[in-house]
Amino acid sequence: MNRPPSAPPGITIHDLVLRLRRLPPACGPVRLIGIDGHAGSGKSTFAGQLADALGGAPVLRLDDIASHEELFDWTDRLLAQVIEPLAQGRTARYAPYDWRDRRFGSDRLLPPAPVILVEGVGAGRRALRPHLAHLLWMELPHEEAWTRGRNRDGEEQREFWTGWVQAERRHFADDPSRPFADLLVRQCEKGYKVCPGPVGTVGPDREITHGDGPSAMC
Repeated sequence: MNRPPSAPPGITIHDLVLRLRRLPPACGPVRLIGIDGHAGSGKSTFAGQLADALGGAPVLRLDDIASHEELFDWTDRLLAQVIEPLAQGRTARYAPYDWRDRRFGSDRLLPPAPVILVEGVGAGRRALRPHLAHLLWMELPHEEAWTRGRNRDGEEQREFWTGWVQAERRHFADDPSRPFADLLVRQCEKGYKVCPGPVGTVGPDREITHGDGPSAMC
């Protein structure tokens, strides 16, 4: 098939969606897809685009689960409120955290769905991996990611970022995610490049680029 000159060969978001939908469920009837990476690496943006391509797949953002007091010590709460109900085919119920008011809000419901994205730092932690159908890692060096995050959040969050960086270093030193990623996702000038992860089996590097039809990721 001939492609337009501006579109280098690669897989489209449609291809990635098909891959994820073909995976066997690992959390009851749900295919949980973890999207992990350093803070500021682009997880939220990528998860939003992927969710849209999946027809509006739910996105569980770990920023809603963590808190100032529990930057990373939220595993038990996530398992009890979200993972266990979904594994039983039931609707999960959790209270998202408000980072400005520093308190948890009203309960939010998360019904089982064919694919649910779990996005945030720590999405690939060892306690969650048995429940994930696939783990994606945003491939951006930590210093570059943290710089992007600091620039995004501004001067008012400088003190928070100082504490966050220390906590994230400790977390990944004790519980790394990248070695267990099925796919590595690199943001490019146009779209994303998806490579096999340390445990991936997709073969040679292939890019998500412009493709035929509206399903291309760019």
